[in-house]
Formats: sequence, C-alpha cells, structure tokens
Amino acid sequence: MTRNQVVMSLLAVAAVTLAVRAVAAAVIVFPKPEDTAYYVGVARNLLEGRGLVSDALWSYQTPPLVLPRPAFEVWLPLPTFLAAIPMALLGHTFAAAQVSSVAAGALVPLLAWRLAADAAEERGLPPGRAAVLALGAGLTSAVYLPLVLHSALPDSTMPFAVFVLGACLLMSRLARDPRGAKVGDLRLLGLGLLIGLAALTRNEAAWLGLAWAIVAWSAAGATRRERIRLIAVPAVVAAAVFAPWVIRDWATFGSPLPGQAAANALSLSGRDIFAWSDPPTLQRYLAAGWSTLLELRLVGFAHNVLNVLLLLGMPISAIGLAALPWFGRGRTLRPLLVWSLSTFAITTLVFPVSTTWGTFLHAAGPIHVLLIVACLLALDALIAAVGVRRAWTRPVAWLAPALTVFGGLLFSLAVLPSFGAGSRDTQAHYAALGPALRDAGLPVDGHDPIITNFPIWLAETLRVPALALPDEPAISVLDLARYPAFAGTRLVIVDGRDAGRYPAALDSGEPGSACFREVPLDVSGPSASALADTRVFRLVCP
Repeated sequence: MTRNQVVMSLLAVAAVTLAVRAVAAAVIVFPKPEDTAYYVGVARNLLEGRGLVSDALWSYQTPPLVLPRPAFEVWLPLPTFLAAIPMALLGHTFAAAQVSSVAAGALVPLLAWRLAADAAEERGLPPGRAAVLALGAGLTSAVYLPLVLHSALPDSTMPFAVFVLGACLLMSRLARDPRGAKVGDLRLLGLGLLIGLAALTRNEAAWLGLAWAIVAWSAAGATRRERIRLIAVPAVVAAAVFAPWVIRDWATFGSPLPGQAAANALSLSGRDIFAWSDPPTLQRYLAAGWSTLLELRLVGFAHNVLNVLLLLGMPISAIGLAALPWFGRGRTLRPLLVWSLSTFAITTLVFPVSTTWGTFLHAAGPIHVLLIVACLLALDALIAAVGVRRAWTRPVAWLAPALTVFGGLLFSLAVLPSFGAGSRDTQAHYAALGPALRDAGLPVDGHDPIITNFPIWLAETLRVPALALPDEPAISVLDLARYPAFAGTRLVIVDGRDAGRYPAALDSGEPGSACFREVPLDVSGPSASALADTRVFRLVCP
C-alpha cells in the first residue's frame, strides 16, 4: 500500500469506529455490570480528594475489613486513572468516564488493521488484496458487538486489549530479527512498557509475559544469550512500571499479591465471592469430589467458548475459531495466539467458577480481534480459490470484508438497544430507591452500612457504605452486621431479580429470619415497575 492508501484506510476505520462507539455510549447510560461502576466510583472518590477508596465492600477475603474500603484488592487501577482524566475535565459523571473507554476502544480497530496488514504481508498477498484485508479487519472490529459494547463501558476490557495487541505486534517484529534487538532497543523497552501497563490493568498480563518468553525462546537464529536478553529487558521494564503498585498493595493489604485470587480459584459457586462465614478453602474444595470439580471446568469451558467467544460474534467468531489452526501459526499471529491459548486454558482450568462471572470475558478483547483476522484470512483464501477455479477476471477480495462488516453490524444493531434498555432500567431502579426509603421512614444518612446483593451499585448511586449480602444462612448475615467495623448496620436491601437465596430464605422462616422485619415500600406511581422486585428488611435483634 502507498502512504496515501494507508492514511485513507486508517482514517476510514477511525471515523467509523468513533461514530459507532459514540452511539453505543449514548445508548448505555448506566455503569452495568457492577465492576464498571466500581472503576467509575473509585475515580470519582479520587477526584473528590478521598483517595483510592470505595464505599462498597464486595468481598470479605482480604483484610482490612473497613469502610470506606481501600480499592483494588484484586482488580487493578489503570482503568480508574484513565476514567479520571475526562471526569476531571467534563464532570464526575458516568458519561464523562465513557470518554476514556471510547478512546481506548477506538484504538483497537486500528491495531486490528495493523495486525491484518502484517498477516497479509507475511502471506505474500497481492497489494490490492492486502489493502482490502487490512481495511476489512479494521472496519469489522469497528462494528463487532463484543468490542463495541465494552468500548461504551469504562472498565478494564478495552485498555487491556490495546496493551495486549500492541505488545503482540511488537513481539512479532522482534521475533523476525531477534539478533538485531540490543539492550537499548526501543522495541524491547516499548514491549516492557506495554506489559507493565497491561499488568496495571488486568492480572492476565502475567500470561502476556509468558507468551513473550515462549516466542522469544523459540526465535529462530538467536543464541541463548540473545534469547535471555530478549526476555530480560522487557521483564525489567515491566517490573519497574508495576513495582509502585506492588508496594502500595503490600502496605495496604499486607501482601504484594492479589489476595482474592486464591479464594477465586477455590470457589465452588460464583456467590462464594460474597462469603462471610464459609469462605472458600482448599479442604472444602477438595471435599466436593473430582466429579464436581470436573463439571465446574466443563461448565467454564462451555461458557468461555460459547458465551464469550462465539454467540455475540456469529458467524465471524465461528469461522475465525475454525480457521485458527491454519492461519494462527504464522509469525505475525503467533504471539497473540500463544497468549490467547494460555489465558483461555488458565482461566478455564484454574478459575472455572470465576470465569463464568466475567474473568475471561474482560480479558477476551484481543482474542476477538484474533478471530476477526483469522476469519478474514480464511474467507479471503476461500474466495481466491473459488475465483481461480471459476476463472473470475475481476477481483472480488472486497466480498469477505463486506460479509464480516455486515454480520458484525447486524448483531450490534440487534443487541445494543436491549443492553441500553437494561442500563436505563437499572438506573431507574436506583433513582427510585432513595426516595422510596425516605418515604418509608428510612432516610439514607450516608454513615451506617447497608447490606445488599448489589453493593457497588447501591454505594455509587446513593453514596452510602454498602456490604455484600452473603449467600449464606440468615444467622451469617446477622453475624456480619454485628462485626465491630460495621456497627450501625440495620438495613438489608434485596433486589429480587438476583437468583440468590434471598429473599426466599427469609420467607421460609429459617433460623435467624425472625430478626429480619420487612419494611413495606410504596411502589405506586412511576416507581412501581422500578421497585417491584425490591424488598427491604430492618434488623431488629441486638
């Protein structure tokens, strides 16, 4: 491609990307799911001068158990820092925070363009086909639902995708010429920087370092000393970038490692994350039996393949997944493929329960790009083969991108409105909850903690300290309310749309339920539908 063709192609991708993501951000008006609200809420607290804290305590596995809670005992801070930049300029709102995710999400199709262009060059495609393939990858990524959806949500998904894709592009370039990479090579330093930034975004950055170690060690033509240098230089840079956060975690939580990770690996149910009296332990985990542990992994595998990778991207995702064995082994895609396989395997086998609650979902952005590029390579090869067989005289390389762009756009147009409607419903629920509590004689004072099954949403909308409702017997909830640091806890709010044991456990009269006295809410008028499934209980036992 000529320079002008490259510029025009990238401008076209950027224009479509920004337009689609601006529309998606306008449709999604509330930070849903809860982890998005967490990043935005901590950013707001930071800008208000309160520091890196959250008013929601959603897990009890990592001390100190206090409110407000030091943030990021398992998640990582960079998405909050990115969200804080536009919030400082445009106001402390969710819409302002979305600017950061739209900006990060807009970079992903440009990186997909570059990845496809490199793959086309490696395969020796004619310039016209290579240009169409790169443009198709960029435009398909611009309208591909999983990438569009998370570009409207200021969480870790899109920043992490940017860092992983950028790092894998550098890896493929370094692997081409391993002997030419000296200690001060900007590519090595840049790779270390990207891995370090990825480590400040998601824990799966560890597998990014592992992928580079595998790729670098297998680089053809490099001596042992050169391979060690290829691995060591980025590792030192990444460690330097991540070190300040390690020190902060050590000082705040007493450990440089994410304390919640071990509990997540030992979970038998997704709601174990909220456990108070019966937290995940190795003994309980092994006592479940090998059949149960195998079943958890089968469920996790099916979730990661079907729900995360395939369903929202059909048929592009299915074609790309089927084509990976043939097109993913090339030098260009190999680093991304190695990272993708490592991440998929570890989340499925080590965190089979947590992955059904979003662990793999938020790390899968780069894998979606890999599937898009593999799909386009496969379709391009198929169309070229059919053209040769039928002696076509006109180039039809545009047909593959036309199919993938149409398929991606169709899914986005079909699903985004329903997701936006869900965000508006959740927004209406919490907008109505505060006045309903006040009318019931339970004004929220912002001091006493409230126990609820959606603590982050409650904390960030009503600006109150909130505790996660354990999916345990009522006696356990009473014990949580009596914990000295949570003195003053008197309310339990249950959103019945959640499929946990409450409020049915209280209706059944289990031991301890007599201490939960229901407070009726006035759900007439506009708030009737918003609060129809919400029940409020006052704790009446000492």
